[in-house]
Amino acid sequence: MYIELHLIQNFAPANLNRDDTNNPKDCEFGGVRRARISSQCIKRAIRKAPVFTETTGMEIGQRTKRVIERLRKQIGAAKPEAEVNAILPAFVPAFLSKMDKDGQRTAVLLYLSATEIEGISNKLLENWAELADEKKRTATAERLAKELTKEYKGRTSAPDIALFGRMLAEKPELNLDAACQVAHALSTHRVTMEMDFYTAVDDLNPDDTAGAGMMGFTGYNSACFYRYARIDFSQLIKNLGSDDNADMAQRSVEAFLRASEAAIPSGKKNSHAQECRPSFMLAVLRSDNSAGWSLVNAFEKPVNAESEQGLIEGSIHRLDEHFNRLQGFYDDNSVKAIAVALPSGAVSEESLSPTLHDAVKTTMSEWVNAICEPLKQGR
Repeated sequence: MYIELHLIQNFAPANLNRDDTNNPKDCEFGGVRRARISSQCIKRAIRKAPVFTETTGMEIGQRTKRVIERLRKQIGAAKPEAEVNAILPAFVPAFLSKMDKDGQRTAVLLYLSATEIEGISNKLLENWAELADEKKRTATAERLAKELTKEYKGRTSAPDIALFGRMLAEKPELNLDAACQVAHALSTHRVTMEMDFYTAVDDLNPDDTAGAGMMGFTGYNSACFYRYARIDFSQLIKNLGSDDNADMAQRSVEAFLRASEAAIPSGKKNSHAQECRPSFMLAVLRSDNSAGWSLVNAFEKPVNAESEQGLIEGSIHRLDEHFNRLQGFYDDNSVKAIAVALPSGAVSEESLSPTLHDAVKTTMSEWVNAICEPLKQGR
């Protein structure tokens, strides 16, 4: 089974996702400049959304170079500090990655779950006597690294790692193919980047002193985005370990749907307060033999706010029309369930095509369950 997600989300002026010049990311699509939010930014916002952890009941993985520090905290006072400081820098390079110049951080970011860290710590403690022996340390570390690699190969306990995958160049055996594809979000219309000139006053300046205490520029834009993602449910189950984890995989899909709706990039949020939820959500459950359908080409010709009743309404109707054209042309029978949500009432149900009109759900839970229930039942 595959789960597709299509969102229309409109934002007021903001700097959601910055590039190397501190301006909002953008790109060219359909011959014009578009606002863009990177897939990495969207995935981080999803996994960091509180509802993701609440729904799965599992801690998310952590991406860090400070694995030695995490292991040291996990081991705690169970072993002498001198031994811990000698063993961990010898073990981590054998299992995960070369060390940075400081000898305390890995050379690359590692993406590990809390359960994996606990399992590594327990394995070290079980073999501590050999690791504490300087003559046996290297051989023991290499042996444990092989055992742990075999144990963790092709699976993880963290739903977010199972969804978004993991890549370790030095340890390809621990790589995980992502179960979820996430596209860069693009504005459905042409965007002009703008600059905000700001000043700040020095509150302790004498009354006869003129001028600002500081001044500067910051970039921003306002855009209505199309967002697309696709989950391979079979790959998700595989990444979580086995068919016995189908329940966790189902909860991970529910968490992904709920968190995708709640996820808002945090760039400069204190300056812009960009708390704008999606105006339109389309989720589609497809059979295993289906091809992915991004609907981004509905917006190859930019939406025009004046001629199409505003950006949100124009974008929703463009998406609706494109989806139905593809459905009709391919005579597609892979669709097993469709769920539509109009949280803000940006368009009326009656203005949608029959396909989407009949799939409208009135609450968040109804929208989620319309996809998750048939998934659970294997239909």
